[in-house]
Amino acid sequence: MVDTLFLREGTFLGRVWRDDINGPAIVTVRDQMIVDITSRAAPLSRDVIEHESPAEFVRHAKGEVIADARTILEAGKAHGVRLLAPIDLQAVKACGVTFAKSMIERVIEERAAGNADRAASIRERVTAIIGTSLRNLKAGSPEAADVKAALIEEGIWSQYLEVGIGPDAEVFSKAQIMSSVGHRADVGLHPISQWNNPEPEIVLAVDSSGTVKGAALGNDVNLRDVEGRSALLLGKAKDNNASCAIGPFIRLFDDTYGMDDVRQAELSLSVDGNDGFRLRGHSSMAEISRDPLDLVSQTTGRHHQYPDGLVLFLGTSFAPIEDRDAPGQGFTHHVGDFVTIANDRLGELCNQVRLSTECETWSFGASHLMRNLAGRGLLGGSGD
Repeated sequence: MVDTLFLREGTFLGRVWRDDINGPAIVTVRDQMIVDITSRAAPLSRDVIEHESPAEFVRHAKGEVIADARTILEAGKAHGVRLLAPIDLQAVKACGVTFAKSMIERVIEERAAGNADRAASIRERVTAIIGTSLRNLKAGSPEAADVKAALIEEGIWSQYLEVGIGPDAEVFSKAQIMSSVGHRADVGLHPISQWNNPEPEIVLAVDSSGTVKGAALGNDVNLRDVEGRSALLLGKAKDNNASCAIGPFIRLFDDTYGMDDVRQAELSLSVDGNDGFRLRGHSSMAEISRDPLDLVSQTTGRHHQYPDGLVLFLGTSFAPIEDRDAPGQGFTHHVGDFVTIANDRLGELCNQVRLSTECETWSFGASHLMRNLAGRGLLGGSGD
């Protein structure tokens, strides 16, 4: 039974596909029911986020009850309604190496050149030198510069340490506009990967002015062997069919939830395999080395605009090292794994792992969305 207590106090924004209208709808949750609030004033998730107060807009928007929230959250779809990622035209950006623990794992991936067999011995050497000394280190600080100098002296400086404790954060494009999948959808692994993992993260919803308007859960599916071979393969490691999951809803900032709640968020992760394997993990936002608002300011501003806004993955402290297939090889996904990322204020994001070539083909892009909305008479409203 899905726990829907998180829905009782917050203001939520989501998207669903409705078979009866053959298109997507903007929804919220009221009294445990999914309510379609699509209108000419705000036919897009992007439009709602652009409002000065999205939470107030959503609370007062007229709507149509279309489904029971618990039923939809348990199955992902029911009675011709299925959950989509809660974004549409927003750019999908992500930050990497924002936690000391994951930073060490990226150094290991680089040193192992994508070879999982070498990871254990490299991990032992690197942690013997670094330990947990980086956990409370502020990225870009004079203290961080001193650590950088010491690591260079030890001969283990890395491009991942550069973005982990240096002044500039790693920010990359995670997925194409309209390509993200939602709660209960399959997530995809590129078939070439043999060493990969889920990444449980908080995802910020940011408007075109750079103001954060809400947050959701995300799975930044990661191909450790591909990125480990070369950082220049980051795009191939990160952006594949169904490789980005966001959901189940965006919790809009209001008097019940805000940035301080994001900063204090605790995320749990579970992976349950068809082979009986179970992995339990955790990520604590309290351990992040850069403040979320700093990451936002490094992503958008006078140097780079996003007229339709963006969502920003904040990174994770979760780094799976538990052996699954062979001693010393750590964790990797198997096809069929069921992944659950949870937070008591944002709900659960559940997805099953497939090869990206076996996931549903991405065929509904921005042009299809615009034609669909135009055909339903939803364009030309008062949205920005």
